[in-house]
Amino acid sequence: MTPPPRGRYPPGPFRTFAPSHFRTLYISTAELELLIETRRDLHRHPELGFQEHRTAGIVAERLRAAGYEVRTGIAETGVVGTLRGGAGDGPTLLLRADMDALPIVEECGHDFVSRNAGVMHACGHDAHVSIGLAVAERLARTRERWAGTVKYVFQPAEEGGGGALRMVEEGVLEGVDAALGLHVWTGLPSGMVGVVPGPFMASAGEFQVTIRGRGGHGAIPHETIDAVLVGSQVVTALQSIVSRNVSPLDSAVVSVGTFQAGSAWNVIADTAKLGGTVRAFEVATCDDLPRRMERIVAGVCEALGATYDFHYKLDTPPTINDARLAEQVRIAAEEVVGRERMRTDPDVRTMAGEDFGEFLLRVPGCYFFVGAQNEAKGAVHPHHSPRFDICEDCLPVAVEVLERAALRVLNGEG
Repeated sequence: MTPPPRGRYPPGPFRTFAPSHFRTLYISTAELELLIETRRDLHRHPELGFQEHRTAGIVAERLRAAGYEVRTGIAETGVVGTLRGGAGDGPTLLLRADMDALPIVEECGHDFVSRNAGVMHACGHDAHVSIGLAVAERLARTRERWAGTVKYVFQPAEEGGGGALRMVEEGVLEGVDAALGLHVWTGLPSGMVGVVPGPFMASAGEFQVTIRGRGGHGAIPHETIDAVLVGSQVVTALQSIVSRNVSPLDSAVVSVGTFQAGSAWNVIADTAKLGGTVRAFEVATCDDLPRRMERIVAGVCEALGATYDFHYKLDTPPTINDARLAEQVRIAAEEVVGRERMRTDPDVRTMAGEDFGEFLLRVPGCYFFVGAQNEAKGAVHPHHSPRFDICEDCLPVAVEVLERAALRVLNGEG
C-alpha cells in the first residue's frame, strides 16, 4: 500500500486506517503509534491551567525538532511555534491546541489513568495536544508545498483560566489573518465531524447575588425581611429573561446553580446567596443579559425591602465561525469522512463555552468538532466527567481534517 502522492507522510510501512464508517485514511504505522502514545502519556501526566510545564516542554521540544521557531513562557506556560512555507507569500494561519486538565479524580479503568492525584484530562485536551503536534510535524515535512506562515499556539488554562485572552494580550495574534481549532467531542459518534458557520459555542458567564434582609424568629415573620423569600422570587423572575426578553430566534440560558441561606429550621434567614451561569450565542445578547439580570434583582429587592450585591464575570465570549472558513473546513472534512459522516445542522452547536472565541472575536476563523463517542469502547461519558474517555479512532481523523483545512487556507483555495 502506498500513500497518496502528496509527500505528507514519513517513510515507513503504511497501513489503511479505515473503520467501516470512515473513508480510507493513509497513515504510517509509526505516525499512528506516536499519535496514540503522545495522547496517553499526556493523559497520565495531566496539569492544571498555568501549570502545564511538562506538557509545554514536550511541545517545545517536538516543535523545535520539526524546524519551528519556538517561543515559550507566553501567558506563563504557553508555547508558540512559527513556520514559514516555501511556496511564496500567503496568509498567516493560527492553529491552536489547549493543554490544561481539570481538578477531577479520575475513575476510568484503562491502564493510562492519571498519576497526578486529583487532576485529570477530563475534556480531551490531551488529545488536542497530540493532534496538534502531529499536524505541526506534517506541515513541517511539506513546507515547500504551501504558502504563507503557520503559527501553532499551544494554549494554557482554557478551563476557566482565561488562557486565550492572556495569549492575545501577549501578542499571539499579531500578523494573524485566520485561525482554526478543533475539539474532540463525545456528543458525536467517533470520527463524525460537526461544523457550522456563525455561532457555534456559547458565551460562558458566571454570576453571584447576595441578598440582605432582616432575620428573626420563624414564628414572627412580620418583623423580618425574609432573604429566602426574596431569593426565591429572584430565581423565578430571572427565568423571564430568556422567555420574554431574548428573541425566540436567539438562544440563551440563565441557570441558578446554587442557593445558600439559613442555618436553623425555626429562624428566618437574613442573607441568601445565589450563584449561576449565563450562556448566549450572540455578542449583543451576551452583553445585555447581565444588565437585565441586575435590573430584575434590584426590582425584586426594592419591592420586598431587601438590599443586594450583584457580581457578574464573563469567562468566555461566544465562539462564532466565519462562513468562508467554515466552508473550507466542511470541504476538508467531507474529503476525509464523507458527506454521510458530517453534521452541518444547527443542532450540532452547544451552549458549552470555549475560550477559542477570544481569537475569533479578533480574526476570522473556524472551530469544529470531531466525534469521539464509541459505546463499544466505553467512550460515552460527558466531558468533565470522572469517567470521561475518547475513542482513539478519532485522532487520525482529526489530524487529517485539520491538516487539509489548514492547507486550503494557506494556499488560498476556495
